[in-house]
Formats: sequence, C-alpha cells, structure tokens
Amino acid sequence: MNLTTKELMALEDQLENEQVLVKKYREFANKCQDGQLKAKCNQIADKHQQHFNTLMGYLQ
Repeated sequence: MNLTTKELMALEDQLENEQVLVKKYREFANKCQDGQLKAKCNQIADKHQQHFNTLMGYLQ
C-alpha cells in the first residue's frame, strides 16, 4: 500500500504522540507509590505502545 505524503506526515505525527504518551505513563508509573495506580499507568502505557506498534505496521 502506497501512502500519500499527507498520510505519511499524519502517521509520523501520531507515532510521535504515541511515543510521548508511552514515555509519560511509564514515568508516572515509576513515580507512583500506590500499587493500583502504578498498574493502571502501566496498563495505559501498554495500550499506547500497542497503538504505536499498529501504526508502525502501516509503514512496513
């Protein structure tokens, strides 16, 4: 599948957004003292990592 320049730019932007969210939620998890909150932050980070991986699949 060939993507247009506009589509590639949008995909790149979304990949960057997903990377930022993964990083932020991992940092939040590392700072959490509460086990449930830590687990939730890691769960959210995992979900954004899945989004990132799905988007990367469009480039392969």
